[in-house]
Amino acid sequence: MDMFGKKFGNEERASLEVAEGSRQTEWKKTSFLRGLFDGRFSWSLVHPFPEQAPEDKKTGDDYIARIGKLLKDKLDPEEVDMTGSIPDAAIKELFAMGAFALKIPEQYGGLAMSKVNYGRILHYVASYCASTAALLSAHQSIGVPQTLLDFGTEEQKQKYLPRVRQGTISGFALTEPGAGSDPSQMTTTAAPVEGGKFFLLNGEKLWCTNGVIANVLIVMALTPPKIVNGKEKKQITAFIVETDSPGFEVKHRCVFMGLKGAQIGLLKFSNVKVPRENIVLQEGAGLKLALTTLNTGRLTMPACMTGAGKYALRVSRLWASKRKQWGSAIGEHEAIADKLSTMAASVLAMEAMTWYVTHTADRPHADIRLEAAMAKKFCTETNWNICNDALQIRGGRGYETSRSLRERGEGEEAYPLEKMLRDARINTILEGTSEIMDLFITREALDTHLGKIKPLFDPHTNIWNKLKTVAGMGLGYALWYPRLWLPVLGVGNLAGVPPQLKGHVLYAKRKTRQLARGLFHALMIYRQALAKKQSLVSRFVDIGADLFAISVVCSYAAAQIKKGVSGSETADLADLFCRIARSRIARRFGEVRRNQDALKKEVSRNVLDGRYEWMESDISK
Repeated sequence: MDMFGKKFGNEERASLEVAEGSRQTEWKKTSFLRGLFDGRFSWSLVHPFPEQAPEDKKTGDDYIARIGKLLKDKLDPEEVDMTGSIPDAAIKELFAMGAFALKIPEQYGGLAMSKVNYGRILHYVASYCASTAALLSAHQSIGVPQTLLDFGTEEQKQKYLPRVRQGTISGFALTEPGAGSDPSQMTTTAAPVEGGKFFLLNGEKLWCTNGVIANVLIVMALTPPKIVNGKEKKQITAFIVETDSPGFEVKHRCVFMGLKGAQIGLLKFSNVKVPRENIVLQEGAGLKLALTTLNTGRLTMPACMTGAGKYALRVSRLWASKRKQWGSAIGEHEAIADKLSTMAASVLAMEAMTWYVTHTADRPHADIRLEAAMAKKFCTETNWNICNDALQIRGGRGYETSRSLRERGEGEEAYPLEKMLRDARINTILEGTSEIMDLFITREALDTHLGKIKPLFDPHTNIWNKLKTVAGMGLGYALWYPRLWLPVLGVGNLAGVPPQLKGHVLYAKRKTRQLARGLFHALMIYRQALAKKQSLVSRFVDIGADLFAISVVCSYAAAQIKKGVSGSETADLADLFCRIARSRIARRFGEVRRNQDALKKEVSRNVLDGRYEWMESDISK
């Protein structure tokens, strides 16, 4: 079945078919964002805001206090950045206190932390040392622990999960030198030998976090293809691979502008022998496993970004209140006040989105694939802006390293903002770039429509069934589309929502309908080619992100005020975020209708063709 039409070339079609064949195709559980993109504003899913049970919160509080003391006693983030490694003594103590087995059930030696506590712990660690957060997160968010918890057999769990508490570090190996977000370009192979009892693994994997020091990896590789409906279908399979196996080699440790302590490498597999029982899930289901694991793994990113953003805000607040220029604290100058207020409002939005998605992931009735992707995109991009503004507020002291600040004395406060900025940059790239998140979110958001039209593009569907499909679509859209134009009369329960925020909730519901109309119109206009209209797609995703953020911010602010954690100033902060977000939404809706996409595409072609090469003539080469 080819639902992408002839507008795509063979390679593009192959890539899309591989990705499409590995998607979760069913939506049996609730999703606020899926409803939002479909024109349904399910306010009851976000309000009242979910709360952590008191006993679970105390468990998290106690552990955070312990790990905080350990980090401050045993690990200096500045030294990690300078030396490029996390001290072995610190890693040993992290193992001893179960930091590598946070979510693993007690029966396998783990701490059985809830997803909320897991997020809170990584949130704290990321505010202290990003490299340590990357070590812990890559190991258990997408590495062996999470993969086996989701898909492993009981035998695999019994064999590998207890080892995590005993010193085993894991990683997740998907990306290759020639294959990033496009799995159809994967070249690593796993060939069956000895009658299929074993597989010989050959190939290379790139940018595998923890790969340099990992004891065990989840590795994606091509197994022999199968014939499905008369066509050859690629089989991507997930394997548990022990790194002490003959033929495994760390070919290179990668060095980056940030995350200096992260052990990220280029790995080589030369006839690495892996037993069949090390296949996770089943042969050919590797990409589906990877996509599902990444959905859960992305939950950690928002928590880490919120922790880092809070630290940057704190440093900015302290500096802006004490640094005086022209007779007053710089925080009183309008340009800095604008940055501080936007940073604070953005941190509130990140926190609301992070904990909404994390709480929701602990609910058995929820599907968080869209929410996790959106939170990852929103929080990583927002944190980058916050860290950038924090450095600007600190000026030269923000650009200067913390070690240099400390060594020149004079009572300088050695805040590592330049390090934070370097560490923050990777987050809009790893575990799915922002651009890939846009495409992923759009594909899932359009699933309602694409599911209806799929039979029309299926060559195995007869003419009568196609006619029935067209008739059903006509009736369905005749009922659905007019509702998107009806006036919004209310949203339901607004109990506890501060008065100045109620209008924002109504606004979000109204714009939800406009977003659904816009996406539908774009699909009707561009059809198969919509996947190539990435600038247009990103505008719709950004609108959805801000509508999502407005919704959870209003609910979260109400919950904080109700609990007595904060006062009416939180409502003012939420109000500011909503107003800023509404301005962005208006701008992006305007850009959907009027933009420079065609001109930019033409200029880009000229750049690629070297027609502006004359501008490069007077620089070093």
